Amino acid sequence: MDSIKLKYWVNVGLIISFLAVAATGIIKFPGLLLKIGINVKNLPFGKISKVHDWAGIAMSLLVLVHLIQNWSWIVAMTKKIFKNE
Repeated sequence: MDSIKLKYWVNVGLIISFLAVAATGIIKFPGLLLKIGINVKNLPFGKISKVHDWAGIAMSLLVLVHLIQNWSWIVAMTKKIFKNE
């Protein structure tokens, strides 16, 4: 797989894992769903927590890969920004 396609799939994975972490985090946030009138008694919190945890691990690994893929750009931009000041 070439580097452009790999970057694309890493970014797609980041989007999916972010959405999963965000959605499950909102659901798990203490009292939030009750305040907006959603009945939480029927929600499978064990499964939601497992999805949240695994999506968080996936997102962490994908962020690491993303940083590795873009490290030279990050270094170049940092040098450029601090050189001009």
